Amino acid sequence: MSPLHLDNHLLVVDKPPGLLSQADATGDPDLVTLAKAYLKERFDKPGNVFVGLVHRLDRPTSGVVALARTSKAASRLSDQFRRRVPDKTYLAVVEGALGDGGAWAEAVDGIDRGEGGSVRVVPVDRPGSQRAALRWRTLASDDRRSLVEVELATGRKHQIRAQLAARGAPVLGDFRYGNPIPFADGHGIALHAVRLTVEHPTRREPLTVVAPPPSAWTGLFDHAVAQFVAEAERGKGPRT
Repeated sequence: MSPLHLDNHLLVVDKPPGLLSQADATGDPDLVTLAKAYLKERFDKPGNVFVGLVHRLDRPTSGVVALARTSKAASRLSDQFRRRVPDKTYLAVVEGALGDGGAWAEAVDGIDRGEGGSVRVVPVDRPGSQRAALRWRTLASDDRRSLVEVELATGRKHQIRAQLAARGAPVLGDFRYGNPIPFADGHGIALHAVRLTVEHPTRREPLTVVAPPPSAWTGLFDHAVAQFVAEAERGKGPRT
């Protein structure tokens, strides 16, 4: 594990596609367990190591995840995510087109439970549904696919995947939401949390971390992706 950021309160890492954020009944490897092992070895810590998962990415999704190293940091970061303070930016490669390049579009839907762990998009006023809001813009496209930047306003389960698929543009590799083309050896989808800004839990100042998409993205709008990541690195800081 190679941290993107490490201090006494935070460990920020780049989760690969296919890795669980937290252990489940499968017994498969997970990010929290790997982070604990890394910290234990790096700092030669005896006994248990504290790692707090304050937000998560879906198993097939890759990208930036912030982990708390203390209970105080976990509490403060969890409160931030509850209040939707963090700025989260994703890159996705989708099948088809999603509007004109460079123009922001917004999606506001209801999210309801589907079958087999999926969710479904329903009218936003449907009783019992959760409001899901995001916006996106197309960065590049060809005759088959589009590279889009996505910013979340809410943090619902499978939100990006379901809302984009509902607009006829499922994420590459996301068989659950209508795209049967394998991606990342069948373990991931072309959805990457590229940029995360949180308020540092003790310094109370913005901390921005950027991670480029994994090697599985090679050949997918390489120039546009590299340009976006470079600009994100240069522009570290809270969005205005």
